[in-house]
Amino acid sequence: MIRIVNLRHRIIDIPDLAVDASHIAVIGPNGSGKTTLLAVCSGIEEPSAGTVRLSGRPPSAVRIGWVGEFPDRALLFSRVYDEIASSPRFRHRSCPETDERVRAVAGTIGILHLLDKKISALSGGEKALVALAAADVDDPEVLILDEADSHLDAGTTARIQSAVRKSTAVHVLWCTQSMDLAASADYVIFMAGGTIRHHGTPEEVFAQLEETCFYPTMWRIRR
Repeated sequence: MIRIVNLRHRIIDIPDLAVDASHIAVIGPNGSGKTTLLAVCSGIEEPSAGTVRLSGRPPSAVRIGWVGEFPDRALLFSRVYDEIASSPRFRHRSCPETDERVRAVAGTIGILHLLDKKISALSGGEKALVALAAADVDDPEVLILDEADSHLDAGTTARIQSAVRKSTAVHVLWCTQSMDLAASADYVIFMAGGTIRHHGTPEEVFAQLEETCFYPTMWRIRR
């Protein structure tokens, strides 16, 4: 359960929200507060007022994986293997367990062949896949993606979506500009002007957005 009460921070003002869903899409126009909401939910930023609870705990007490809009800016190591292994090493996991985790998540995402490559030699899409692997390698309880698909081709986005679906995270929060991707979520949050205007199942939310640009293209085609 994600529970937000009287949250105020920068532009956002959310009096009350309770979401008990696995895959949650956060959508809305630019400047609506989506990234700020994710930053507070991840613990990157402390709210000015109010509380956020993830499974009854503050973000600081929860294992959280984060992938930002420009994943290459967050990659710290020169080799792919070392980047993915950084989290389990930080948690002092044994070398055999770390290696097992790295190879398991790389296999799930389909980047085993990249493990020995230099980060600098990768394409933008490959860097995004490495960033996702690094975020998911240590079994996060919550996985957060802040427009991680914004600069990717359709094929790479589909690979990320498939890998995210296989994550063991209790909650996945994905801010996206793709309404078709959002339509595949279990729950959708639509933000505008720092507040949550609509939230619910994709069918419930997009019914309110049918005459806007925030309506899934594939749904329009099927009508």
